[in-house]
Amino acid sequence: MTKADIVAEIVEETGLERAEALRAVEAFMNSVKGSLSEGKNVYLRGFGSFVVKERAEKTGRNISKNTAIIIPAHNIPSFKPA
Repeated sequence: MTKADIVAEIVEETGLERAEALRAVEAFMNSVKGSLSEGKNVYLRGFGSFVVKERAEKTGRNISKNTAIIIPAHNIPSFKPA
């Protein structure tokens, strides 16, 4: 399902204008992205959780040069369904 499909279903279910539904979906997505970029988790009861996970530092390989590289620790977004 794409963002356009979600907007179309919202328009069909609520009778809102397409532009209003798109603005609401965009606002929701921006809010979730903003919270995750600040390191805050987002919990939607009955739907799931958008959480920030920390990945540890690890050693990787550059196969074209056959050298080891260090991949630093970093945070990644993740979704956990309810």
